[in-house]
Amino acid sequence: MSTLQNKIDFAVILRVKNANPNGDPLNSNRPRTNYENFGEITDVCIKRKLRDRLVERFTNLGGKEGKAEAKGQAVFVQSDDRKIDDATSLRDRAEKFFKSIGKTLGADETVNLACAQWIDVRAFGQLFALSKKKGKKAEGGSDEEGDTGISIGIRGPVTVQSAFSLTPIDISSTQITKSVNGEDTKDGKRSSDTMGMKHRVDQGIYVFYGSMNPQLAEKTKFSDEDAQAIKEILPKLFENDESSARPAGSMEVIKVLWWKHNCKSGQYSSSKVHRSLTVQSDGNIQLGTLDGMSPDVIDGF
Repeated sequence: MSTLQNKIDFAVILRVKNANPNGDPLNSNRPRTNYENFGEITDVCIKRKLRDRLVERFTNLGGKEGKAEAKGQAVFVQSDDRKIDDATSLRDRAEKFFKSIGKTLGADETVNLACAQWIDVRAFGQLFALSKKKGKKAEGGSDEEGDTGISIGIRGPVTVQSAFSLTPIDISSTQITKSVNGEDTKDGKRSSDTMGMKHRVDQGIYVFYGSMNPQLAEKTKFSDEDAQAIKEILPKLFENDESSARPAGSMEVIKVLWWKHNCKSGQYSSSKVHRSLTVQSDGNIQLGTLDGMSPDVIDGF
């Protein structure tokens, strides 16, 4: 399987209606906004959804049953509510895998094996913090330990920007109450109602951009097949992602645009490619002319 041969840029246009696309835990979980009140969905949130869809893809390929077509398509960073193994943490998942190899690994071997095993490591990179044997006691008989761990960083070829709304957004806030007992009371009576707030974006069109770098792909062995896998899941980014904050149908991918350059270095800079796309406030698009290159325009799922 060859590594990525052509630089790729992409853009995703999505619609939010009566949903909280990405709550801010430091602001009472209100939908994220910048200082100009444009809605924001962080790149971390977007990559979380990409990984969730990759987990579903791995399952559909028969990864849990050990089918050959799923080899190398496992996902390292899994949500606790979606994980498909018994790992209790990222460290636990990594150490169980490397222990199964049955020999001491150097840094380069660790990188190669991790990239061969997990598609999200090949795509987005990862920092592995692994255990190491305790060091010798310090002079004087103290119980001070030496270096107890080692960190190995992997830089991934796929970058994803945060999504921003095209216009300032309106946020509706609703006060809610919990009218059932959360805990037992001493007198056996019902506890007082608990008050809370629920927030949502009334409606908005958001856009985010991304890129795939063939030079960095050489290090992680990110392939054209891996790029195709991401291309296939982007239109389904919000499927199976329902929650009380994001009811089914409230988050929708409208279009995915996929620019494939004719070489590794790229025909144009990513910024010029991204600027060639103009998105209207209703989600319609206009494309500027780029000589020798035009995008695949894919409808949302």
